[in-house]
Amino acid sequence: MAGKKQFDPDTVLDAAMIQFWQAGYADTSVDDLSRATGLNRSSIYSSLGDKDTLFIRCLERYATRYGGKYDAALSCAADRPLAAVRAFFEVTLERIADPDLPDGCLVAQSAMAIPVLSSSVAARTKEAVGFQRTRLRAALKAGGSHDEMAETFAIHVAAVNQSLAVMSRTGASAEQLRAVVDVTLDALARALGASSRGA
Repeated sequence: MAGKKQFDPDTVLDAAMIQFWQAGYADTSVDDLSRATGLNRSSIYSSLGDKDTLFIRCLERYATRYGGKYDAALSCAADRPLAAVRAFFEVTLERIADPDLPDGCLVAQSAMAIPVLSSSVAARTKEAVGFQRTRLRAALKAGGSHDEMAETFAIHVAAVNQSLAVMSRTGASAEQLRAVVDVTLDALARALGASSRGA
């Protein structure tokens, strides 16, 4: 159709997601999104919505993409809970090590920016953070952890996972990040061992 700009929605959303991921919500303008996506401002608004709407779409895209990988990693939790949590961390470490992706984590970055986010964006960010804890708790319970232990380690593992993203932005090496993970896995291994002995 003459005069109508055609674009691939997936490509555009990925470009917008990377822009938000690199610069953060507050430091990304509609002009930045225009440059990143190749769409003019009016096309962005008419096709993708305002900045908040577009950001939520990008956050959901990010959460779905990596959420699927986390779910796959935790799928062996019923038989091998420690291996499942190790695989969970590997998803994050591999993402951090990917030179084609920005440092950090879009969810963690957004959570730190909650004071300046609109109420709708802040609520969606909190949901994304909470869902990670929920999937971890379910996996640990499937692996035999009692409710209190599953909740405690779900919160702990989720917190460590988010901290890896923050540390990567400050220049922590892959070896340092793996050392942090190893401390958490060691604590979980001891807790799982104690739990099985007490059963």
